[in-house]
Amino acid sequence: MKRLHVHVSVDDLAGSIRFYSALFASAPTVAKPDYAKWMLDDPRVNFAISSRGGQAGVDHLGIEVETNEELKEVYGRLQQAERPVLEEGATTCCYAKSEKAWTSDPQGLLWESFLTSGESTIYGDDEALARFRTSAVKGESSACCSEKVAPVIEAACCSGAQND
Repeated sequence: MKRLHVHVSVDDLAGSIRFYSALFASAPTVAKPDYAKWMLDDPRVNFAISSRGGQAGVDHLGIEVETNEELKEVYGRLQQAERPVLEEGATTCCYAKSEKAWTSDPQGLLWESFLTSGESTIYGDDEALARFRTSAVKGESSACCSEKVAPVIEAACCSGAQND
């Protein structure tokens, strides 16, 4: 079963944790010095907040899946959407190990599709995603991939290393 993912950048992490804990009637499932996450079943959402320097507000949305088959299904939908896709593969992000891909809607809002496989003691590196985010907002492909006709941006081409 899939779960909606919402990630919000916040200026006041402690105040935001208090607010969302009251709103959701639940303490965070994960709480770190710069990040918190609630895994809710009603509504079924993976709701995360972080104070990692982004502009306050919705950072990105996503679809979290529970199986490799669901991940393949969602990846197929990304291809049908005919938007650039950053396939990161196995990566570390938000204190979790996962397999993921990113795309953006026509307005540049980032969408993450991922399968979590475990926890991590580090947040993760955002280099490839930062380059993808910049190109998504501008509505262009990254320089190394701009000549590609297919809507897939290969992580190996654009990042040079496995990250985030």
